[in-house]
Amino acid sequence: MRILWRIISGPFKWCWRLLNFIREFILNVFLVVLIIVVVGIYLQMRHTPPTLAKGALVMDLTGTVVDKPAMNNKFRQLGRELLGASSNRLQENSLFNVVDTIRQAKNDANITGLVLSLKDFAGADQASLEYIGKALREFRDSGKPIYAVGDSYSQAQYFLASYANKIYLTPQGAVGLHGIATNNLYYKTLLDKLKVNSHIFRVGTYKSAVEPFLRDNMSDDAREADSRWVGQLWQHYLSTVAANRQTTPEQLFPGAQAMLAGLRAVEGNNAQFALNNKWVDEVASRATIDTALTKAFGCNKRDKAFNGISIYDYQPVTPSQQGGQIAVIFANGAIIDGPETPGSVGGDTTADQIRDARLDPDIKAIVFRVNSPGGSVNASAVIRSELAAARAAGKPVVVSMGGMAASGGYWVSTPANAIIASASTLTGSIGIFGVINTVENSLDSIGVHTDGVATSPLADVSMTKTLPAEFSQMMQLNVENGYRNFITLVAESRHKTHEEIDKIGQGHVWIGSDAVQNGLVDRLGDFDDAVGKAAELAQLKQYQLNWYLDEPGLLELLLTQTSASVYAFMPNLIQSWLPAPVTQVVDRLKMDAGLGFNWNDPQNRYAFCLSCEQTLR
Repeated sequence: MRILWRIISGPFKWCWRLLNFIREFILNVFLVVLIIVVVGIYLQMRHTPPTLAKGALVMDLTGTVVDKPAMNNKFRQLGRELLGASSNRLQENSLFNVVDTIRQAKNDANITGLVLSLKDFAGADQASLEYIGKALREFRDSGKPIYAVGDSYSQAQYFLASYANKIYLTPQGAVGLHGIATNNLYYKTLLDKLKVNSHIFRVGTYKSAVEPFLRDNMSDDAREADSRWVGQLWQHYLSTVAANRQTTPEQLFPGAQAMLAGLRAVEGNNAQFALNNKWVDEVASRATIDTALTKAFGCNKRDKAFNGISIYDYQPVTPSQQGGQIAVIFANGAIIDGPETPGSVGGDTTADQIRDARLDPDIKAIVFRVNSPGGSVNASAVIRSELAAARAAGKPVVVSMGGMAASGGYWVSTPANAIIASASTLTGSIGIFGVINTVENSLDSIGVHTDGVATSPLADVSMTKTLPAEFSQMMQLNVENGYRNFITLVAESRHKTHEEIDKIGQGHVWIGSDAVQNGLVDRLGDFDDAVGKAAELAQLKQYQLNWYLDEPGLLELLLTQTSASVYAFMPNLIQSWLPAPVTQVVDRLKMDAGLGFNWNDPQNRYAFCLSCEQTLR
């Protein structure tokens, strides 16, 4: 009997020991990471930033530039350095911090120039690049030189480099000018194979956000609409860069066939082609470039390099501000119902911020910065109502549109006294859709079935059963009513008829320059223009900006940094086990806005633009 018991209990004892080992291992890993983060934060607190007697500001941006970073990047970057995880391209930088740093360096006597070292810069939307470019032009026009250095330049990197007095490229380098394209994932066949039924309810000819559920390719209507704004974005890019390089758009980018002919003429030497095409000013080795920069800014004998300070180490003195306050509130990311989560716009959180600004007697006006493809209709309505209340209370509201303010992003903009957008902003996309997925066929195929009783067909709604016809009809009526409400809000705010708005609505995406012409936007401009308009409407001769940004506490920083460090480390560990094509597909799936969006609207209605992602890389 004992022998039998040992035979039976043996495997269970080993399993129990294995579980204990795994539990202790996970807890120990977490503890070690936490200790490293705490020590790193302590050292960071005691760390004295390097000072610069005289030299260059080195703009060595790492990762992307966004309106509102999802977390404290200083601690996130520190954690990556401590753990050795190479996920720098995930880092987010504040657009407004970057611009403010460049502007303060312009007036700093110790800063004698600027060096653009952008090899780790992953990109930004075109409107953000233009705003940074504006600050770079101001810096250059002050008489301080700008040099761009790089082994190669992506389109986003080259856009900023075009503002330099001189662009250097190493002999094995290249400039990646190739144009702009959009590519969305379509998974109708996948859903069919999984036997998932997608029930779609929509209004709008051009409302293509639901097409991935319905098709395996782009519709002709969506292709026609996207071709227009993609072509216009590219022309804006070429016009700006050509003006910076003192050439024409045609000479800057002669087309694919002409570029092939030019490359053949130099036997595929990309650096020589870039020099011949006047994309760069000099092709030189790193040693030659370092010598030139040392001559321009002096030698730092300790670091054996030219005198310079990283944009992350530069600590300018912020001048004191006076006058009434202008609140700056962000809607950065997809709009979801409820509280804010990193990278998204929480309807309740944003509405609370607007309400706080409305009730604060020191706040004289609101600049609402929108950079969103939209999202939940309910959350958009909650935010919009608070903005309308602020305007009704006598506080001017000015909307500053970033790279995109489409669908729900335009919905929340409608109460504004003035809407200001960049020429390359994507906006409009006035339309609504609903989506409900059911898996009754998937379950049936594996022998799982659903049955029950209900007092009405409207109560018998479950993702494991076929949608009742009555519920489907009600959903479509609900969506159509939401579209009519959307049209009414836009018509009233833009002083147009329903017919006029419906004509430019139907889910159609417009670029900023077109949006001004069709009346969806008041004028073209950037964040500075929006702030100036808010001060004008509030009759403020002097003002200070009150940025509505949540400052995390110490505990939150620790937890966030720990999770961020694990997040940065684990994907690389997993990817090392997978073939490269598989990891590339995974990365593409993570970038897909539709798959990453939190579909949590209580009525399953969305004003969302799936094709409006236009980060330039």
